[in-house]
Formats: sequence, C-alpha cells, structure tokens
Amino acid sequence: MSEQDPGATRRDFLKGAAAASAATLLTSLPGSVHAGGSDIIRVGLIGCGGRGSGAANNCVNSSPGVKITAMADLFRDRLDSSRNNLKKLGDGFDVPEERCFVGFDAYQQLLTSDVDMVILATPPGFRPIHFEAAVAAGKNVFMEKPVATDGPGIRKVLEAAKVAKHKGLAVVAGTQRRHQKGYIETMQQIHDGAIGDLVAAQVYWNQGGLWVARKTPQMSDMEWQVRNWLYFAWASGDHIVEQHIHNIDVMNWAFGGPPEKANAMGGRQVRTGAEYGHVFDHFAVEYVYPGGVRTLSECRQIDGCWNRVSEKIIGTKGVANPSGRITGETNWSAPGGGKNPYVQEHADLIASIRANDPLNEAERVAMSTLTAIMGRMSAYTGKEVTLDFALNSQLDLLPERWEFGDLAMPEVAVPGRTALV
Repeated sequence: MSEQDPGATRRDFLKGAAAASAATLLTSLPGSVHAGGSDIIRVGLIGCGGRGSGAANNCVNSSPGVKITAMADLFRDRLDSSRNNLKKLGDGFDVPEERCFVGFDAYQQLLTSDVDMVILATPPGFRPIHFEAAVAAGKNVFMEKPVATDGPGIRKVLEAAKVAKHKGLAVVAGTQRRHQKGYIETMQQIHDGAIGDLVAAQVYWNQGGLWVARKTPQMSDMEWQVRNWLYFAWASGDHIVEQHIHNIDVMNWAFGGPPEKANAMGGRQVRTGAEYGHVFDHFAVEYVYPGGVRTLSECRQIDGCWNRVSEKIIGTKGVANPSGRITGETNWSAPGGGKNPYVQEHADLIASIRANDPLNEAERVAMSTLTAIMGRMSAYTGKEVTLDFALNSQLDLLPERWEFGDLAMPEVAVPGRTALV
C-alpha cells in the first residue's frame, strides 16, 4: 500500500496478499529456504524503531555469518536514525540506499530483495499483514510480540503459520523467556511434577508510564496514531496485549496451552488526556484454564504506584517462580548461566535455519496473544469472554484505508455499555 495509491482499500490489499500467499504456496515448496552450512544469512529489518534496531543488533551478535542487508519503515526519519545506529555492527551491516524502502508498501519492496530472513518489528497491528507476506515470499521470520491486535489478525497469523510449516520456514517470536535458561529449566521441573498438580497462578506487569508522542500541526491523524502507537488498540492491542503478553505467555507455558475464558475489569483513571489515545491504564483478569483452574493477571502503567513484574505458578506440592526457583516439598534453584535471552532467541532461530530443522513458534505466540486479547475484550465490555469467541470475533480494529490522512479517534471503552463483538 503506497502513498502513491491512496485509493486502495484495506480490503483490496488483504485480498491481494491472500492471493499472493496461495500462489506462492503452490510454487515454493519445502527446501526453498536458505541452505544449511555457514553461508551468510541476509536479514531484512521491517520496522526501524527502538525495538527493531535492538532486534537487528541482537540478531547479528547472536551468530557468525549474519548480516543486515535491507531496511524498511513507514517513516524516513526512523529508517535513517536506525541505519546510522546500526552501522556500528561493522561487517554485520551492509544496507546501501537502494535497499532502503519507505512508505506503506516498504515491506513489500524489501521482500522482493534477496534476504533469507526478516525481522518484523513494526507496531503490532501491522504484524499479521507483514507475516503473511513474508511467508508468501518464502522468508524465515523473527517477529516481535504480540503478533496481532484482534481476532481477525490472529486467524491470519494462524493460517500463515501453517503455510510456513509446509514450506519449511523458521519462525521465532519475541517471547524471549522461552529462550532463557532459567525459565526453560524451571518449566521442565514444573512439567516433571516438582510442584504437583497446578492449581493457580499469579502474573503481573505493573509499572509506571511510558513514552508518548504528541501530535504536531504537521501530522495527519494516521501519522500521529502510528507514531503514538502504544495508545491505540488497533496498533498496540493496549498494554495488556503489547506488554503483559510476556507474563501471560509464561502462564500458558506452565499450563500447556491457553485458558478457556476470561473475566476482567480495567479502566482509564490517570492517563485521561487526548495524547493517550483511548487505551486503559490498568487491567485485572481472572483466567480459567481447563479443569476449572483460576489464575490472576494484573497489569498497570501508572506512575507513583508499587511495581511488580513477575510470575508465580502454584501447585499442590509447592510454588514456582518460573525464572529459576521452586519452594515446597522440593526446594530447587536453577544453576544460572546462559546467554542474554534477547540474543539467544536469534541464535536458536539461526541455528534451526542452518540445521534445516526450522523452529516454528507462530501458533504458540498467536495463542498467547489471543489470551491477552481475550482479557482486553472482557475488560472493555464487562462481559465474560471465551477463547473461542475471541478467536472467531468479527471485531476488526485496523483502519479501513492505509494512507496519511484523517483517522477518527476511537471511543474509550465503557464496561457494561461497549458491545462485545
């Protein structure tokens, strides 16, 4: 979707992307990805903000023979800033001007280049579109969490995940706890029965406020909402989806899958100015897992309050802090060590590509994203929401048109009045 084609609608765009995916599936079968061995793996960065630049740096430093060779972003200033920053990678960075792409169609242009792998680090609302296109183009993928902001986006990711598996493409997501030594070893203990049957869990991401981008007279509504993406549910999913997914994913990991339903509350008590869009500043969710096991989830972004970022898994024989400790009938601590998990997740991805044994985490991260979306939907409406309802929801949050121009500010949700769709 380019700035030169303002008449194209999102529906037309998605139809074209789906057709391309189907056509590529027929012509690009397993074995078409990067060959095993020690050849250079060329990486394209789509989304050049702070997290994208960080992920590119982590990727190059994770393994020998990895090089950033193309970049794409909606905004030229973001791309230029990231490009200047990443030059410090030396031989791991080779992005001439002809492999720099800007605009709504920048990702499509990058995908026509000879990269073996892409990093998807735009605001999450774009993730399903970019992931589907990357898989259609036969690229291995590292994608930041979360991977969607609504049910239609989750369905798109799940379908693309199947195509990626058929093609033998590697997909790793930015849920770095899954690649952190202490978490991996503790989860093995939990699944081996060290704390008995699981009966409850408590997960938290309570902290102060984050950055905000204020609108200038020169910005269109679309530009401002993308630059200020944290505060618009279509772009971020709200902070329960964008940030708290890390803790929710750990909870799903412990229980072996997502919950069946959610009952939630939340609100917008402190961040009430227009610069904060329409999202909430706090959530509390009771998730119900198979067998009737009830768990607590809390997240908050309000200054001046107590903070907690942690997970606790409770069993009949003890309690686990999944980052590396168990107390109860068995007292155990993880031995420590291991790489920075932000680096390790890229090392694991690269190793799987070279071994021709591709990791594919897309379905797992999609279901954890859906778990967070389910909590948001319940809090926004005041209704109980099941996993199946959230997955099949017809509520499509994305803008109708991809162009710089007017884009209405969504209404702030009011529990008991906002419809569950």
